[in-house]
Amino acid sequence: MINILYVEDEESLAMIVSDSLEDHGFEVRHVVNGQQALIFHQKYKPDIVILDVMMPLMDGFTVAKEIRKSDLHTPIIFLTAMTQTEDVVKGFKLGANDYVRKPFKIEELIVRIEASLKKSGQGMSNTKFVIGNYTLDTLKNTLTILDHMEKLSYRESELLKRLIESKDKVLPRDEIIRTYWNNDTYFTGRSLDVFISRIRKYLSLDERIKITNIRGVGYMLSVD
Repeated sequence: MINILYVEDEESLAMIVSDSLEDHGFEVRHVVNGQQALIFHQKYKPDIVILDVMMPLMDGFTVAKEIRKSDLHTPIIFLTAMTQTEDVVKGFKLGANDYVRKPFKIEELIVRIEASLKKSGQGMSNTKFVIGNYTLDTLKNTLTILDHMEKLSYRESELLKRLIESKDKVLPRDEIIRTYWNNDTYFTGRSLDVFISRIRKYLSLDERIKITNIRGVGYMLSVD
């Protein structure tokens, strides 16, 4: 699962963006200022940093500069309402990988995240998986059979990949919830059931493929 360090002092915006990113399968750690960002970056080693520019205590440009002193590889995406060309140039000179202007749509941010991760080389190996007559592309989050292509969410793609990797073996339910939902609550358990139902539907064009619910244990993907 991709771990995002999200630095934003506007709480209402941060809640909306964090929830949306988590719905798309990302793990999000949100902090509200630059000092916290540096602490969390050092402690958790995120896969990508999404960084607001205008913040209290320490602005985003300073945070990026500090991160780049010890970390030249983790992608950094700036989020800002600043539109001056010199601000954009400054951001890139400090080591930013991308720059998203506020207001933005969450779909745009996700595309920018995926592009930055791709350029950094994360998740580039073993991106295509074959199950029955289907091909899963975890880089594009697509599931293809003949001329039919289904666009999956990041979490759906990762969950199906995990099922394929565990083909003919039981994938424990608590492991799935721990990996993709971070905790074991009624809500996440119900969410998992919904995701499994969706994946079964996506795979329905090949009747040989089955996802069996091993009651109280987990799920097993198999091909007759």
